[in-house]
Amino acid sequence: QVQLVESGGGLVQTGGSPRLSCAASGRTFSWSPMAWFRQAPGKEREFVAAISWSSHNTPYADSVKGRFTISRDNAKNTVYLQMNSLKPEDTAVYYCAGGSGGGNWYSPRGLNEYDYWGQGTQVTVSS
Repeated sequence: QVQLVESGGGLVQTGGSPRLSCAASGRTFSWSPMAWFRQAPGKEREFVAAISWSSHNTPYADSVKGRFTISRDNAKNTVYLQMNSLKPEDTAVYYCAGGSGGGNWYSPRGLNEYDYWGQGTQVTVSS
């Protein structure tokens, strides 16, 4: 059974810098793209950042570019999201996602490109 478990969320102040982690089990994602998405109340789930298996490619949503950094440790089957300079509009449930296949630059933005999803971790940014 494949599981993706997010951690590191919680209540943070504006300007805070938490780091989210997503630990995978049941399958290796060393050769697969990984990504973070988020969903705010009343809104659709949206792309935040992705990373190719080689870490060669790391696309970001415009809203987080320059503030968030995605990284991965293939030996630990884990992906991270370092979030800096948080704003109240970053408040959302953050989901980790794992894909399948692709080359060493493959890091798609679409929800449908990912087969495996975590349960999500709430990040609330207080103003």
